[in-house]
Amino acid sequence: MGIAFYIGVCIIAGPLLLLTIPGYWRLFEKAGRRGWEVLIPFYNTYAMLNICGRPSWWLVWAFVPGFNFIALIAIHIDFVKSYGKFKIREQLASILLAFIYILKWGFDGTQYLGPYASRGFQEKHGKPAERPAIIDWGIVVICTLAVLASLRMLIIESYLTTTPAMERTLLEGDSFFVSKLSYGARLPMRPLSIPFVNNYAPGTGIKTYSDGIKLPYMRLPGLGSVGRNDIVVFNYPMEADSPYYRPVDKRTPFIKRCIAVAGDTFSMTNAEIYINGKKIADPAEVQMNYKVELTGAAINPEVFKQLHITGFNGIESTMTAASAKALRGYSGVKSVNASIAWRGQGGEQEAVFPAVYPSKTMLNRTLPDYKWNMDNFGPIVIPAKGWTVKLDSLTFPLYERVIEVYENNTVKTSAGVIFINGKKTDSYTFKMNYYWMMGDNRHDSLDSRFWGFVPEDHIIGEAVAVWTSTDSSEDFGHQIRWDRFFMKIR
Repeated sequence: MGIAFYIGVCIIAGPLLLLTIPGYWRLFEKAGRRGWEVLIPFYNTYAMLNICGRPSWWLVWAFVPGFNFIALIAIHIDFVKSYGKFKIREQLASILLAFIYILKWGFDGTQYLGPYASRGFQEKHGKPAERPAIIDWGIVVICTLAVLASLRMLIIESYLTTTPAMERTLLEGDSFFVSKLSYGARLPMRPLSIPFVNNYAPGTGIKTYSDGIKLPYMRLPGLGSVGRNDIVVFNYPMEADSPYYRPVDKRTPFIKRCIAVAGDTFSMTNAEIYINGKKIADPAEVQMNYKVELTGAAINPEVFKQLHITGFNGIESTMTAASAKALRGYSGVKSVNASIAWRGQGGEQEAVFPAVYPSKTMLNRTLPDYKWNMDNFGPIVIPAKGWTVKLDSLTFPLYERVIEVYENNTVKTSAGVIFINGKKTDSYTFKMNYYWMMGDNRHDSLDSRFWGFVPEDHIIGEAVAVWTSTDSSEDFGHQIRWDRFFMKIR
């Protein structure tokens, strides 16, 4: 993880850590140490080892990635045991609520009893528990991880932006918080999984979850529901297919802006969005490609940097509408015009939903010529729970995937006739709500225009704030984007 990540952690945890310092100071003094030792990183861990009677070489474990977390908890447990805190609940409190209990024990009647790991301690005070120390450590470590995993699953989780699809609202290198409370936390569908890791163990093809227990989609009550213009994190629906065949909650997280909700009619005309026939203004940081024509005079590269214009190749570049307006005012710029794929225009931009799907969506062996592309699309109705759609050669290609893949029906066609679960039909009633998601970087985003609807059971949460940000393209001294720390996402 980058330096910005650790700086962000320190900023968040800093106020709470500061509250523990007076408590540790007094506890160190009660053990005959100098209080200021708590202020020196790593040396304070060395001092704790001496206080609890563990070998000084244990400090090495603090530098071993992966194991250091467990080792530091084990050292801390033996440290508080040296002050008579033998109960599991006291040890958990000293870790999860250190800013309360360490401070309290520093200033109340808590006394240093001696180095817990020494033979003399056991003889003088009696063995406080029959369990070996390693079992005590294991209990506290497991409980701590369980609490953190519960917070991650039910309340808030951190993600990292790795693509430019949401620029300039979110930039590559932004770490951001996702609220699970906004829409209600989705309960795990594959509960037998290793927390805090990806779907596969690093460098292997070994899954970190088991299909032994499969639970249906369930969601706890939330503060609201997905709304238009929300920035939403969800599981990528296309990983239901080959070669992945992943369960819903194990599909790759994507982040996009919700453009239309269940029941809306979405359309785009020359890159302008219409919802239910009404034109919708783009957020300020939405960007797209523009054709830039120069008079011949060179433009200072700093101009492009200041206006956050990227990818300039002498013909086309990516920018916001505000940057395009500002660029037109510079001498040497002849014109700046949006690079729009007009309705019916061919080429790569024609391969959008539903043309990207197999021929099974065709009733009459040919796909209707919708004349859609990434800038001219629709109208299309977003499915809502309980809505019944009439299925024909025009609508069937739009909703076949929802019916078969997302709502788990068997769909077949024969001579222009549709069979769902073996029954001939010309209509379908949806079981879930769906959403239309798009990236703010309109010409560099893999989104609903290419793969269609996002089912409600794929929704993870709402992106609420950037908490750290790093620009890996800059030199080391300028990589951290300080102005984006704790920035609200809009």
